[in-house]
Amino acid sequence: MKTQFQHDIENPALRKGEDPASRKGEHPAPREVESPAPRESEDTGPREGQAVLEAFIDALSWDEAIGRITHWGTAHESRYVCICNVHSVVTTTQDVEFKIAVNNADMATPDGAPIAWALRRLGHPSQERINGPDLMTKYLAEAERLDHKVFFYGSTDATLARLRAELAKKYPLLRIAGMYSPPFRPLSLEEDEQVISLINDSGANVVFVGLGCPKQEKWMADHRGRVTAVMIGVGAAFDYHAGVIKRAPLWWQRNGLEWLYRLGSEPRRLFKRYLVTNTLFVVGFLRQMLTTKVPVSDTVPD
Repeated sequence: MKTQFQHDIENPALRKGEDPASRKGEHPAPREVESPAPRESEDTGPREGQAVLEAFIDALSWDEAIGRITHWGTAHESRYVCICNVHSVVTTTQDVEFKIAVNNADMATPDGAPIAWALRRLGHPSQERINGPDLMTKYLAEAERLDHKVFFYGSTDATLARLRAELAKKYPLLRIAGMYSPPFRPLSLEEDEQVISLINDSGANVVFVGLGCPKQEKWMADHRGRVTAVMIGVGAAFDYHAGVIKRAPLWWQRNGLEWLYRLGSEPRRLFKRYLVTNTLFVVGFLRQMLTTKVPVSDTVPD
């Protein structure tokens, strides 16, 4: 059996324009438009940011990003956060359901040096890269301090076991509410409800979701309003923190070359992806810059 979200996106009538969320009465999604319209935050109002290709990306600092997550988590608000790299942004131009998920998120951060650079070019000169592994590290330190509970959803049982052991060393007071590795197949409606109950009954303030793009973003969009916690899609961050995959040295990260380090580590798997997506991003962003008027004063730091 398939989840309701999967039934929705496979329904021909919905692919022609019907909003799947409107049939369920939860968080109506915007119809496809030329310029992404971000979902306003109920506590902060309109969000500051910019569309990069067809994805709205928030312009914010590390303190603002972590502050919003801890604020929402403390109140057990059902929210979700997308962490967008070049692959994510390009995918919004190819997958309507993914585009809706990203543009309906409560926060979408610029993961990857090219996305942060794009925001700087579009009028946010001080924008930093806010990536998944580092966001996870910074929030876990706050969770330990605030006595928040954290749940981990995704990856494999072996990776989760290693992740638990590593986190126990780094954050001895961290309260891990639970870990769950879903099967590599669609969950039945009954199984999905059991997962929701498992997470909610654990009392988790934040749920890190490591299902990979675009699966994790669609899962979070489908579960907002049902999971009483902040969901954050962090991709391969579980593998990094568990020690399964070695992350690029700091110099590579700080100089926007982490993608090149990853390519060198897994050339067969990543070569085509980087060649195609990076080319599409460059072409798409150049086209966007030619049609976007950005005040000169906004592109130069004070």
